[in-house]
Amino acid sequence: MIELLIVIVILGVLATVVVFSVAGITDNGQESACDADRRVLATAAEAYFANYTTDMITATDGSIENTLIAAQLLRSDSAYWDLQADGSVVAVTPC
Repeated sequence: MIELLIVIVILGVLATVVVFSVAGITDNGQESACDADRRVLATAAEAYFANYTTDMITATDGSIENTLIAAQLLRSDSAYWDLQADGSVVAVTPC
């Protein structure tokens, strides 16, 4: 009977460790995705400048990002970052 109680306690401790470990992995994943989103915007802006030999991006449909989407350099708007006409990336919401 005591052996079973010891096994249950050990399993409870292991479950607690796993739950906290998984929470840390999720946070790291969100930060990595946010950073990747910023790099994609910067790369799309550089590609636009190279393709159109200009140093400013003209807004299409009210958004710089829509210009890059129309040029097929981006798939969608970013929820975390905003792109300026000079290609700089500015945070909109914290990651």
